[in-house]
Amino acid sequence: MAVDIVTFGCRLNAFEAEVIRSKAEAAGLSDTIVINSCAVTNEAVAQARQSIRKLKRERPEARIVVTGCAAQTQAAMFAGMAEVDRVVGNDDKMRGEAWRDTRAAFDLGASEKIAVSDIMAVKEMAPHLAKGYASGLPRVFVQVQNGCDHRCTFCIIPFGRGNSRSVPMGAVVEQVRTLVERGHAEVVLTGVDLTSYGTDLPGAPKLGMLTKQILRHVPDLRRLRISSIDSIEADDDLLDAIAEDARLMPHLHLSLQSGDDMILKRMKRRHSRQDAIAFCAQVRRLRPDVVFGADIIAGFPTETEEMFSRSLDLVEQCGLTFLHVFPYSPRPGTPAARMPQVAGPEIKARAKRLRAAGEAALRQRLQAEIGSMREVLIESDGQGRTEHYLPVAIAGERIGSVVSLRIAGSDGERLTT
Repeated sequence: MAVDIVTFGCRLNAFEAEVIRSKAEAAGLSDTIVINSCAVTNEAVAQARQSIRKLKRERPEARIVVTGCAAQTQAAMFAGMAEVDRVVGNDDKMRGEAWRDTRAAFDLGASEKIAVSDIMAVKEMAPHLAKGYASGLPRVFVQVQNGCDHRCTFCIIPFGRGNSRSVPMGAVVEQVRTLVERGHAEVVLTGVDLTSYGTDLPGAPKLGMLTKQILRHVPDLRRLRISSIDSIEADDDLLDAIAEDARLMPHLHLSLQSGDDMILKRMKRRHSRQDAIAFCAQVRRLRPDVVFGADIIAGFPTETEEMFSRSLDLVEQCGLTFLHVFPYSPRPGTPAARMPQVAGPEIKARAKRLRAAGEAALRQRLQAEIGSMREVLIESDGQGRTEHYLPVAIAGERIGSVVSLRIAGSDGERLTT
């Protein structure tokens, strides 16, 4: 049997899953389940553990390997599970030798489970092209950056991913060109802290320069999309590209986290509430049809009802359409875990209110689309996505194609034609 990957968490993990599969299979592993874990919340770690137990019951003969951010930060915990045969580090998982060593350990019956190196010692990043992407797959990801140099008080991810490191621009451009030649219509640039791209490279190129180089040197690329960014680090070249090239999709997902200045300071974020509002207004002037999404945390330690109301208000002030709401979850070893905590039921209630605001904002945007012509990327037999990442119920079009469609209505969750 082949290597099966079960992925939790972010788009970057989803991309890396394809690289893991190819390297694990090349190493000769079979009948192996790889859990590519996430550490962003306690719930994500719990889900990984539950999945491990369930999979072992269903496939008792299969080997189970755990990797990803939670494996990096909590290797001993996973190694202590009887169901787990091997724990592979978050940088190691992208290297063929780690999977060859895993195969050798299985063949020899070695008892040592943990193969996790020091993530903070990793200084460079090799380019990886996911070979598992089927030709013509509508949307594919290119990893251009990994790790984070910032230390937000709530976040464990730098300890799972290491410090920021970037793929050289030439290698990124070549990867995008290869994917376009394979017939992929849309490429998404992904990373842990995308707007820190290039700080470790000669000449310190920024994300905007990388974006312009891709658009300039891969003229056949239909659509380029950028995943989550830190708005305070957005550079002038990136803003120029947003304003000038229609192939760069008018959809930005922002790492905002809160709408209250005191909470932002306690989070050790580098932007203020007004910075976020001003950035959205600036981008909207440059690209009037832009759509924003955002990450917002509900119930951060010390957050009062008044402070929370400023996060709720940010949905309207920034004109947010897509909300990714995180109920605050204390991560062991982070400064926020030692701060006065908000009661659990209150955290859940605030998260529910934020999600309701996000759902209302999305319905409003869907309604505003009626009558417009949109370029829709067909993702499956039943759905496509507009330039703004809005879902469209569609049937009868070729998967992977981009078609011009007039939006006739909305069912409250998707556009209809």
